[in-house]
Amino acid sequence: MIKTTLLFLGILLSAINMSAHEWKLVWSDEFDGCGQPDSLSWNFEEGFVRNHEAQWYQRENAWQEDGKLVIEARREHRPNPTYRAGSRHWGQQREHIEYTSSCVTTAGKRQFLYGRMEVCARIPTAEGAWPAIWTLGSGMEWPSCGEIDQMEFYRIDGQPHILANVAWGNDRHHSAVWNSRKIPFTHFADRDSDWEKHFHVWRMDWDTLSIRLYLDDELLNEVLLSETVNGEVGQYSNPFTKPQYILLNLALGGDNGGPIDDEAFPMRYEIDYVRIYQKE
Repeated sequence: MIKTTLLFLGILLSAINMSAHEWKLVWSDEFDGCGQPDSLSWNFEEGFVRNHEAQWYQRENAWQEDGKLVIEARREHRPNPTYRAGSRHWGQQREHIEYTSSCVTTAGKRQFLYGRMEVCARIPTAEGAWPAIWTLGSGMEWPSCGEIDQMEFYRIDGQPHILANVAWGNDRHHSAVWNSRKIPFTHFADRDSDWEKHFHVWRMDWDTLSIRLYLDDELLNEVLLSETVNGEVGQYSNPFTKPQYILLNLALGGDNGGPIDDEAFPMRYEIDYVRIYQKE
């Protein structure tokens, strides 16, 4: 019996060691510095960018503090420098900026092909908040470039949800094929009434066969790469066989964020770390 137990423990330890050595950390940002995030890795988006969102993106709303990246959404009121009377562009139609926030990206600086991406974060869950962890490809228009939403949070029919999505292109410009999982927030909050007060780990495991998206080790969505083939616009290529770059942002309102709770400001989205692993 003792020998059997020792043999079992040996096999278990061996498996743990193999698992530990299976992944190698190839890049991370622990956000241990001061001021804005490392400019060698991160860019800032600026302005009204996408999805008819309410916020004006600016660098002033993101900084490092106590070993974390803080993205803060604020209520502000000032003239919109891109306002054009009579413009058909939704962002230029707005005479004033009412909200500000930040979106940081590694476009042109850090990208990766396959591997494991882990992001530890605490997200705001107030009405109108739309935090996200996601990646995009380069060299093709969206969505033929490919999009992986490791995390989105917003309300659907008034009810908060956490989403895990993958998108690619079809035969029409700027039209996506979505594989989307929408999990009601109650699925998590019923198990932990203080869920939104804690940091959680969102993980993506991406290899030549599939993309698997996890939250605290719970599999939320799995997408086979055999299915993610672009249509005519993307020349029938597979965007998920090419590198992607990272985006971290806190959006407000817009197409999916819904009505904004003006009593919830400032909203803080805090990221403890971003880590990229690849197989040894």
